[in-house]
Amino acid sequence: MTGTRKAVAALFLLPALVLLGALVVYPIGYSIVRSFYDNSGDGFAGVDNYKTLFTDDGIRTALKNNVIWVVFAPTVSTALGLIFAVLTERVRWGTAFKLVVFMPMAISMLAAGIIFRLVYDQDPHKGVANAVWVGVHDTFAQSSAFPSAHPGRESPLEPDHGGFVTAAAVHTGRAVALPLVGVAPDQMPHDARKAAAAEPQPGRITGTTWQDFTRGKGVGRLGAPDPSELGYAGMRIEAVKDGKVVASTRASGDGTFTLPASADGARLRLPASNFREPYNGVEWLGPALVTPAVIGAYVWMWAGFAMVLIAAGLAGVPRELLEAARVDGANEWQVFRKVTVPLLAPVLAVVAVTLMINVLKVFDLVYIIAPGSSQDDANVLALELYRKGFAEGRPGVASAIAVLLLVLVIPVMAFNIRRLRREVRR
Repeated sequence: MTGTRKAVAALFLLPALVLLGALVVYPIGYSIVRSFYDNSGDGFAGVDNYKTLFTDDGIRTALKNNVIWVVFAPTVSTALGLIFAVLTERVRWGTAFKLVVFMPMAISMLAAGIIFRLVYDQDPHKGVANAVWVGVHDTFAQSSAFPSAHPGRESPLEPDHGGFVTAAAVHTGRAVALPLVGVAPDQMPHDARKAAAAEPQPGRITGTTWQDFTRGKGVGRLGAPDPSELGYAGMRIEAVKDGKVVASTRASGDGTFTLPASADGARLRLPASNFREPYNGVEWLGPALVTPAVIGAYVWMWAGFAMVLIAAGLAGVPRELLEAARVDGANEWQVFRKVTVPLLAPVLAVVAVTLMINVLKVFDLVYIIAPGSSQDDANVLALELYRKGFAEGRPGVASAIAVLLLVLVIPVMAFNIRRLRREVRR
């Protein structure tokens, strides 16, 4: 049509064709051929490597996780991108917000993996996710200050379903001693004061619960408060009679407490809630949550990409259609669901398909974020390809996995090509 000679056209296309052949066609062809040979590459293995794809537990787990990735990662990223794009259109600082959301795209997968490995750290003092989670949890369910407390020698207390109870019943007009040990001085409650011996009161049960330990050999009296010993401030004490709690109270700063006459003849119990271990958050990188956790890191990176593309499509939506829908009585949700989303369908399809292809080859995030103890549970096909080919020395199986990934990508690519052709015809 332009009159250009075929030889000249071929000459200009030759560098691109050489690169395409060297970087795409040859590796695909070699991988297909190599998948039919054994680990040494000398013996023909037939379809044995492909049989391994459906019998190896690691590959089956990776395939299952890839399905989870393809279903959830593109869907969540596209949905968040759509929400951000629509909402930021209505605020003056929308451009700044888009910049912040898109910024993770400038970070490499390796760097993002290192960041989220720290975010998901189990220790709430290091991991941001658990720091927030523990803070919210402790707002509604405060952890105990005495998780390691327990009775010492010659104590009147005995174990009782995670707590402790007096071996004998108590009576009014007498002072009860409930000594415990096991809590380091620096871990005592901030409002704890020097323990004081309770004075007997007629018609009441009084007592003291304290840390019955004084540093130094031969120093202090066992079973009686000493000047350097602290009371268990806030310790809950219950009077139990015939299996029922008839009275309860909490120890004051010096460890003293008082119960009414209704507690006469009851046994005093320090319930298990006094000794509950501090809440340490969620095991984000454990076997159960490691895949959703890694997907969360991926969404953090790619939601900005989806938002930018959708915002570009949204800029081309005719405003008259939106205004006409509002004039006809549609509320904002109806305008969004029945007008905006259908008009953005081609853009949403582009974003979703692009992310689907991207997640099929995800490797870096899983490899960096998932610890060795749960990497098998977070395994995906790209990571399993690496492990089989380099860690286990099974290049034949690794090549078969590569071919499987190619087969999985082809339908998505075919769908994308058909959609592009339909758009061109329009």
